[in-house]
Amino acid sequence: MTVDDLNQTENAEAGPETEETETEVEAGLEGLEPDVVVDATADSDADGEFDEDDGEGEEELPPPSPFDRPGRWYVVHTYSGYENKVRSNLFNVMASRNMEDRVFEIVIPMEDVVEFKAGKKVTVQKKVFPGYLLVRCDLDDDVWGAIRNTPGVTGFVGPGTKPTPLSRREVESILQVKVDGAETPTKRTRPRLEYEVNETVRVKEGPFADFSGQIAEINEDQLKLKVLVNIFGRETPVELEFSQVAKL
Repeated sequence: MTVDDLNQTENAEAGPETEETETEVEAGLEGLEPDVVVDATADSDADGEFDEDDGEGEEELPPPSPFDRPGRWYVVHTYSGYENKVRSNLFNVMASRNMEDRVFEIVIPMEDVVEFKAGKKVTVQKKVFPGYLLVRCDLDDDVWGAIRNTPGVTGFVGPGTKPTPLSRREVESILQVKVDGAETPTKRTRPRLEYEVNETVRVKEGPFADFSGQIAEINEDQLKLKVLVNIFGRETPVELEFSQVAKL
């Protein structure tokens, strides 16, 4: 028998076996349902990795409250009109005594006030509490003494000589933290001129919301009142628009 005869014999013997195997595989595939096939690229990005979260629908977190910063907030009384100078003095004193790690912030609360100048409406910044500073610090005897003896400082606000830290509500109100979900009014209606000097009114909005005070002056042209509000145990004049107060 030649070599060609042997090859023909082997091919003839292998043919039926291969044919049978392919037939069995085809029969097995016919039993599979189409929905068992998984598309591995359906939820993957271009480089083949699956996206866990596309970030859509996430709620924006509110800004952190200044009350939650390190230290506590205290009110320091100064000579009125010298707030900026006293603030500068405090920074210098803290630096010279290496107290920057215990005195974190010295703030002069400011607010935007609309005024009429030369017949035009302009927005200017004014001090919310003339004669007061807010100091955020870890208060101990050394820090107390350094602040108390700084030129221009007349003392801390509190009973006797004991400084009283501000509450969360006071800090967030004074530093005008926006409450989540609250809307800022965009238009104020012109109220009737129904207020009188020495009349007691309640503040409806702004950093002095829910405070009461006595009207000291009325500016009908600018629709503003000067109200004496009791803040930190002292009567402080606060300029408010008619729409910011209500009769008691």
